[in-house]
Amino acid sequence: MSADGAILGGMTVKAIMAALPATGTALLPKLTCPVCWPAYTALLGSLGLGFIDYTPYLLPLTAAFLTISLGSLALLARRRRRILPLILGLLASAAVLLGKFELDSDVVMCAGIAVLVGTPLLPWRRRTTAPCCEA
Repeated sequence: MSADGAILGGMTVKAIMAALPATGTALLPKLTCPVCWPAYTALLGSLGLGFIDYTPYLLPLTAAFLTISLGSLALLARRRRRILPLILGLLASAAVLLGKFELDSDVVMCAGIAVLVGTPLLPWRRRTTAPCCEA
């Protein structure tokens, strides 16, 4: 780990942690899978909670956590002076929202999550060549 907190290829712990809440809420089902109901009921029951219908809160929570992830990517883009991570994050966030709530496509949603989590891993630094000395 370097002095600026980079772990692998410019990836920082903050960038990974910012993507985790969006990933977690995007993976929550919309209560349409009858196989998932007993699992969630058992999980919530073991915590002492009855069955909670979280469906009305799923879209706002997902959007809020995606906004946090995009904020992290915006800081990354500003620090590295590259707009591409932010654009890629916006496209990935749109894919997560569309895949989860509009298209009901797990493939689109998971692809968006993979791109969103993978964006901080890519080396976004500009490659500069050292000026040669003509003397």
